[in-house]
Amino acid sequence: MKLKLNDQGNVVVQDGKPVYLHDDGKEVAFDAPAAVSKITSLNAEAKTHREAKEAAEGKLKAFEGIEDGEAARKALETIKNIDEGKLMAAGKVEEIKSAAQKAAQEQVAAASKAHAEELARTKQSLDKITSDLYAEKIGGSFNRSKLISERFAIPADLVQARFGQAFKVEEGKIVAYDQAGNKIFSRSRPGELAEFDEALEALVDQYPYKEQILKGTGASGGGAGSSNNAGGQNKAKGNFGGSRTERAAAIANRFPELSKG
Repeated sequence: MKLKLNDQGNVVVQDGKPVYLHDDGKEVAFDAPAAVSKITSLNAEAKTHREAKEAAEGKLKAFEGIEDGEAARKALETIKNIDEGKLMAAGKVEEIKSAAQKAAQEQVAAASKAHAEELARTKQSLDKITSDLYAEKIGGSFNRSKLISERFAIPADLVQARFGQAFKVEEGKIVAYDQAGNKIFSRSRPGELAEFDEALEALVDQYPYKEQILKGTGASGGGAGSSNNAGGQNKAKGNFGGSRTERAAAIANRFPELSKG
């Protein structure tokens, strides 16, 4: 990334911000104050999380070894209520203590089992919610995408079949990852994650066959053909320069992996 210069060798400024040229030729006005403010905010947030974590860990050290707090409290109350003076006269102190200990252990075991079962049910419920959220937020974003409706020659479901695996839902927000597994950040908003259409555009720019799936490109070559082809061959293979249905058929024929779920 480098500064854009005019014919006189001066830095080009847009709205008071220096303009940078990325390696792919795209121009972006860099908001330095916003970037510095964002970095300061993120550092303060990280410090707050670290201090809260350290404080919580310090408090938890006093309870090491205790798996079920409620069962332990009940066991302590049981032993506290034993009148050792009377039991000692009967010679049954150890017997009662042993019984109390056994009862406490059984309560802890039962509570642990119930807790594990509840965790399993909760996980199943969360998995279902996550799946539904994925289908709605990500699938809906593909269906509502302005970028797809204006620039793509294939329908949204085929675009999702090819690029959908790059999007995830994290903390209720859609996050896109590039081929290297890195999150895709916005070029115009330093420090912020890219919105859906900006992230999708970045993924398409890296796709080697993008000319075949965007409007106005790929209308010639092996998949195009003429509407006058004999024997219905054009209908079977589709037409990159034809209607939406014909373009979809052409893409599905040339790139069958896009039509798989």
